[in-house]
Amino acid sequence: MGIFAHRIPIAMQKGKESKPHIGIYGRRNNGKSSLINRLTGQNVAIVSDFAGTTTDPVKKSFEITGFGPVVLVDTAGIDDTGELGLKRIEKTLQSIAHIDLAIVVVTVNTWGEYEDILLAEFRKTDTPFIVVHNKSDIEKATDKFINKVSTFHPSGFIELSCLDNDQPNQLIELIKKAIPESSYRTPTLLGDLISYGDIVLLITPIDVEAPAGRLILPQVQAIRDVLDNDALAVVLKEREIDTFLRKTQVKPALAVTDSQIFFKADASIPRDIPLTSFSILLARFKGDFDNYLRGTPKISELKDGNRVLLLESCNHHVSCDDIGRVKIPRWLSNFTGKQLEFEVVAGLDALPRDIREYSLVIQCGGCMITRKQIINRLRPAVDAGIPVTNYGMAIAYVQGIYQRAIAPFTGSNISKTDYL
Repeated sequence: MGIFAHRIPIAMQKGKESKPHIGIYGRRNNGKSSLINRLTGQNVAIVSDFAGTTTDPVKKSFEITGFGPVVLVDTAGIDDTGELGLKRIEKTLQSIAHIDLAIVVVTVNTWGEYEDILLAEFRKTDTPFIVVHNKSDIEKATDKFINKVSTFHPSGFIELSCLDNDQPNQLIELIKKAIPESSYRTPTLLGDLISYGDIVLLITPIDVEAPAGRLILPQVQAIRDVLDNDALAVVLKEREIDTFLRKTQVKPALAVTDSQIFFKADASIPRDIPLTSFSILLARFKGDFDNYLRGTPKISELKDGNRVLLLESCNHHVSCDDIGRVKIPRWLSNFTGKQLEFEVVAGLDALPRDIREYSLVIQCGGCMITRKQIINRLRPAVDAGIPVTNYGMAIAYVQGIYQRAIAPFTGSNISKTDYL
């Protein structure tokens, strides 16, 4: 069993899509599901006069004309009751860390302890929110209520009635204004590292973990980003690096490799050519890069019995040589010479234990989720002072090429003997 003797079962919740997420929150029977149906123009959410119809958060993709695709998340009532109801509330509150905009649905001029609970979570996760006073055909919002809500600094306020067909368009306009730009416009993956006409070498191994007939998403994103920046992408396997460089005499402006073959790429790519990995590109693109830079060297400080948490943000078939479950634990154990315990959590579920019981957290590239979801996923560790890093940066560190791998982003000059 070795290093896996104390590893817990892997949580299996599929990672969220990378498009902006909009969560719908409020008490039972306030019309959350009806609101989703009005926005989408479809009966995608179950509507009932019986309180508590919605259980676990339910997602629905929706295209906003002139804006783009978003994901609507219908949640259980924040005022649910009973043992099962408390579990539904917990799921509802957990979902706030993974959304980009919240819509709070209220009725009959009511804002109380349940809405205060939501407000506290919005503030904790820096989540903007819109307040919808629903069922205004039954009771309109009073000036006193509107003034009270304004003190909470929402990103918008609107009254809705199921009898008014024009109001969903007004709400959509509020949504378009309130969604943070960072949730749908992210910095270029590598555009600031290359110039017009540059050649970028993308080293993509085809091994047992490579999906049949296609490339993994980070590789596809890198190819597209090279093309978007009017540069030339050369895609090859690690075995062809030496032949390509020798036969073409080309000097790429940048080389990007899969982290698992960092050592081979480092040996083949001349030192005067910048080298990094797809995972490190993603770490800067949508991860907590500054904290990764601070946390990665803490690998050298791990001690016997320390517990390391590996966070995967999507599910995939697990191979016998899986990167998160096999390779990284093996490399860390060999590098430190310590008896470490490893736990892997896939998806965005709650952690199995208190974050303070871990000595290091290693986040995957996060290609399938948003930057906010990654930041909030890591926030408890950062707040508790637990070092955090990313798959690619951790691999580069234990393979002795960390400084070279981060040099394109830190401006370091790497010599032939400059390693850890």
